[in-house]
Amino acid sequence: MLVTQSVNLLSEQNSKIRYILTNSYLGRLLVASTDKGICAICFGDDDAVLEVHLAQKFPHREIKVDQISLIPSVSQILAYLNGETTNINLALDIQGTNFQWRVWDALLAIPFGCTRSYQEIGVIIGNSKAVRAVARACATNPVALVIPCHRVIRSNGDLGGYRWGLERKQRLLQLEQHP
Repeated sequence: MLVTQSVNLLSEQNSKIRYILTNSYLGRLLVASTDKGICAICFGDDDAVLEVHLAQKFPHREIKVDQISLIPSVSQILAYLNGETTNINLALDIQGTNFQWRVWDALLAIPFGCTRSYQEIGVIIGNSKAVRAVARACATNPVALVIPCHRVIRSNGDLGGYRWGLERKQRLLQLEQHP
């Protein structure tokens, strides 16, 4: 899965955020975007909870439902979840610390159908002892699937954690094993 379009830092405090909610293989899916790119991809079971999460993440932004302009982005994500593609090509508008970006870049390098341990990611970014910090960077990933944090597991092969639930993580890994 490659991010081949631009990645911007979400910095405009007055930028508007549009979002859409839809059904997916993993439950309810929320996709949100600024004019520059996707700023959030979230999974859940309850629309209201997902909407509250979005409002808390962007408390100083005007947030509106948009059932039309986000359809191409949602279509790419659903095609991935339906096993029709292994790539999601979306412009992103996200922010993170330098450490988070180092981790997220390492996650983007994990090939479809493969996994890496939290410790392996630490080694890749030059800090093999940063296992917990790597896990935290995975947990704060604002764009599920596009930055494939679900591909990171524990050194012993256990799934570890996943912000959107271990069942979803397991289903994603199974999907990538049998596209």
